[in-house]
Amino acid sequence: MSGKQGDALCLFINGKRVTEDHADPETMLLPFLRDKLRLTGTKSGCGGGGCGACTVMVSRYQPASKTIAHYSANACLLPLCQLHGAAITTVEGIGSSKTRLHPVQERIAKAHGSQCGFCTPGMVMSMYALLRNKPQPTMEDITQALAGNLCRCTGYRPIVDGCRTFCQEANCCQANGAANCCLNGDEDTNESGHENPRLFDQEKFLPLDPTQELIFPPELILMAEASNPQTLTFHGERMTWVSPTSLEELVQLKTKHPKAPLVMGNTNIGPDIKFKGVLHPLIISPIRVKELFEVSQGPDGVWVGAGCSLSELHSLLEKMVPQHPEEKTELLRALIQQLGYLGSQQIRNVASLGGNIASAYPNSDLNPVLAAGNCRVRVVSGGGRREVPLNQEFFVGFGKTILRPDDVVVSVFIPFSTKGEFVRALRQAPRKEVSFATVTAGMRVRFSEGSRTVQEVSLYFGGMGPTTVSAAKTCQAVTGRPWNEETLNQAYDVLLGELALPLSAPGGKVQFRRSLTLSLLFKFYLDVLQKLRETNVIKDELPEKLQPLPREIQPSLQEFQHVPKDQDDQDPVGRPMMHRSAVSQATGEAVYCDDLPQTDGELFMVLVTSSQAHAKITGLDVSEALRLPGVVDVITANDIPGKRTRAMFGYEQELFAEDEVVCVGQTVCAVLADTKAHAKRGAYAVKITYEDLPDPIFTIEDAIEKSSYFEPRRVVAKGDVTEAFKSVDRVYEGQIRMGGQEHFYMETQSMLVVPVGEETEFKVYVSTQWPTLAQEAVAETLDIQSNRVTCHVKRLGGAFGGKVIMTSVLASITAVAAWKTNRAVRCVLERGEDMLITGGRHPVLGKYKVGFMNDGRIVAVDYHYFANGGCFVDESVLISEKILLHLDNAYNIPNLRGHSAACRTNLPSNTAFRGFGVPQSLLVVENMVNDVAMALGRPADQVREINMYKGPSVTHYKFEFSPENLRRCWEQCKLKSDYDARRKAVAQFNQQSRWKKRGVAIIPIKYGIAFAESFLNQAGALVHIYKDGSVLVAHGGTEMGQGIHTKMQQVASRELHIPTSKVFISETSTSSVPNTCPSAASFGTDANGMAVKEACEILYSRLEPIRRKDPGGSWETWVREAHLQKISLSATGFFSR
Repeated sequence: MSGKQGDALCLFINGKRVTEDHADPETMLLPFLRDKLRLTGTKSGCGGGGCGACTVMVSRYQPASKTIAHYSANACLLPLCQLHGAAITTVEGIGSSKTRLHPVQERIAKAHGSQCGFCTPGMVMSMYALLRNKPQPTMEDITQALAGNLCRCTGYRPIVDGCRTFCQEANCCQANGAANCCLNGDEDTNESGHENPRLFDQEKFLPLDPTQELIFPPELILMAEASNPQTLTFHGERMTWVSPTSLEELVQLKTKHPKAPLVMGNTNIGPDIKFKGVLHPLIISPIRVKELFEVSQGPDGVWVGAGCSLSELHSLLEKMVPQHPEEKTELLRALIQQLGYLGSQQIRNVASLGGNIASAYPNSDLNPVLAAGNCRVRVVSGGGRREVPLNQEFFVGFGKTILRPDDVVVSVFIPFSTKGEFVRALRQAPRKEVSFATVTAGMRVRFSEGSRTVQEVSLYFGGMGPTTVSAAKTCQAVTGRPWNEETLNQAYDVLLGELALPLSAPGGKVQFRRSLTLSLLFKFYLDVLQKLRETNVIKDELPEKLQPLPREIQPSLQEFQHVPKDQDDQDPVGRPMMHRSAVSQATGEAVYCDDLPQTDGELFMVLVTSSQAHAKITGLDVSEALRLPGVVDVITANDIPGKRTRAMFGYEQELFAEDEVVCVGQTVCAVLADTKAHAKRGAYAVKITYEDLPDPIFTIEDAIEKSSYFEPRRVVAKGDVTEAFKSVDRVYEGQIRMGGQEHFYMETQSMLVVPVGEETEFKVYVSTQWPTLAQEAVAETLDIQSNRVTCHVKRLGGAFGGKVIMTSVLASITAVAAWKTNRAVRCVLERGEDMLITGGRHPVLGKYKVGFMNDGRIVAVDYHYFANGGCFVDESVLISEKILLHLDNAYNIPNLRGHSAACRTNLPSNTAFRGFGVPQSLLVVENMVNDVAMALGRPADQVREINMYKGPSVTHYKFEFSPENLRRCWEQCKLKSDYDARRKAVAQFNQQSRWKKRGVAIIPIKYGIAFAESFLNQAGALVHIYKDGSVLVAHGGTEMGQGIHTKMQQVASRELHIPTSKVFISETSTSSVPNTCPSAASFGTDANGMAVKEACEILYSRLEPIRRKDPGGSWETWVREAHLQKISLSATGFFSR
């Protein structure tokens, strides 16, 4: 800590006063909540404000309006020092299972909106903040509020289903998911006359009562209204934070410390500090300077305080638009549109207008629009006040403007538009919401009155250079000319030359970005043409008007089977049942690996990874790291007492790179420190020197050229492909490429290894799909027996295949650190580290040669698959095998041949990922079928139907099966969707629509569950019945959101004939069920369910004599009697296939 004494920080958290005497400017609210206050319901997902898992509600008193503002925000970006005088509400503060659930928590849980549950507290808080401001929201409000929250499990539908019950249109059938809406005059077409089964009954939900919410602390109102507020100063280890109270003081500070950044929302400076290691000795926070929040409206426009948040700006502009004629609000409406897509609600709630301008990001959404609209900023410094126009001279470079270091932007002027003036904001991004734009544009044109002649035009682009750029030459070429196609074509030529990007431009996609500038200009041209037509300036015949993409959520209906009428009411199987942990997840009570409390002396570990893809390690210098405060030790390969590698499929993977690195992100060593922050600084201080090795391999093509593969390569064949090609009507060759994919499990790789202290025993708490593999890996690495290592898995915050192989490697490294120091060691990867170190889905190149007849029958196919496996084998060989096992999909092709190879490259190892190679395999297959359909000029669904399996069938790997279910599903889907009519409607729409096109497809799928390696198709279970009648179930599956514990609870309930409330599952532990298999391959529930079933059957049969003797007794009396008769109330179950 700094030796200087700072001020005391005062804030309220969940209604309780919290005072921090040593607030560190580098501390964000998230670690303060989790580590200091043990409020672990607020989760850390990405650390950069992108996922919403850490959403909290911030409440502040506004003295000017004497109102209280509530807004959602990302705790990972909120500096603790910024929150003096604020009230924070976390998920724990709105309700709990011990007291009373808040309606938001209850509805998300009971609507099945929680699976792995890691994102659920953030979802809850985003919705809660919305309801505090608007107790009866619209569906648009709900979708906007949730847009900043990611979920990787549910697909969002059940989350929205739960939240829409608060909607003011909640009684409308469309809001409730009905396909036919009363507002459209549609009637219920349910032919059976029976009500469709529902997943939840919203009539039983707790009502929302705003009077029951936490009140804003009166103490904070008195603090905010204090007549003489004091400047606040907080000193940390490396930074000082100053919060002035007046503009005069702010200018003095900035004059004295011109390099000190101004922090309002911390959405720019915060990520730079966290992810880029930028250090600012002094930070100035002008959040209490009233002049920065003032708004004044005049006849020519409005001055908006630079400190106003983007949400406040959005609300202001929306209020102003109806108050003025349409012709005056062109710029206002363009800004409203752009603000709707800029960041998330949480980001917009804290990011400031002035900060957005001054940060001068090259792909800024707002700056091109502000510049095109002739906005200007009012600046104050020690030299006085001045106004600076936002034009091409304002933005001078990456993150740089014409402003001087001591300038403070006080306000921004947004002018009204004039008659004959049109302003548009345009953007193209990978996603519609919460996504950095690829290219943005602000465009304005003004015409001579009653004319199509351009009097003035302004075109600004983001994403086309190191800063916002003006297409001044293009504007000059258009000015004075009529707004027509000839002018547009000339503008294209000039624009292409003016906005030239080098091929090496940061961000890549150069050709795409250049083409986007033309596309956006064309959209602007068409939109303005329509406006000129609407105002009768021109009489031209125009194509249909461009419409924005629809924002409303389409209605949907989920159908499922009723249980048999004679099924016992107590039997839960087949009935909608809430996830057994849903309430705990919605209240933040559910415990994940990193939520476990710290033990005394616990250390945090941060990995040091390679920055080179293919190089020799010539030096490793850890001396500087060891000198840093808090750093305890650095772990290298020399510290490993047992095996230094993990053997997989005949290949070795090093835990630590010793002599050579084979990818960027390979672990070289690990730094141990008393805190995560100290460990990160220590990792930055480690110096590694390299000598580059020649010819690194990155792409599949590189690997093919150099024959770099993981052996064995696989081939499968059926029939005689070569001969069949000689007898077909047509032959077609094609290929398709599928890129990789990040798992992006919400909970990153997390583990805690605790030495017991005697007999080399270790407890490993880890987020893994395969506890036994982690147990074996740790034992081998430490050179101890597996019985000394107990692996515990409470639950995972998502996995999708990514928490198997690499997790065992990371657990081994963490165990080495715990063994060497004899202290508990925690390793939780940050999102960037996780994405760097771990691989994802295998990119695949698929080539095919297909022979087919003119009637659509496919006679022969020869496939070649190449998967980019990365630098270590991982599960790549198994995935390449799985690809071949599914290359028939649902089609009975008589002559089939497939080749599959896992390419060895200098990239992080790719691994298992939902589908395990099948999505890649089927993409190639279905693309081939589409090509056949296109070649024949026939609808693809007809070609698919012609080639489907029919009658008793055998696959190319000799598996016998009946395709009856496949055919029935196919026919039912076509019938229920009215597919043929939809296809005709699509064709008709596409003929009539110039700008928008529609498509429709129906795809069959045949997917094989369980493992190809038969030894993995086994499971064990252990069931205890206690004397009070309660049941404890342990099994080998891990709970990662799929609800396996809930399903095991249902199985035990049915087999023991007891309510589910009597069945409890605590965790998955290698000490309860040994030698488990991974929860994967869509087989975990089947295998473990059968094991639990067997154990319960054994126990129930043991109670049979007692039940016969006392048929009128209760479950509890039977169990007590069994204990008295010395009957064992514990049983194991086992299943194998």
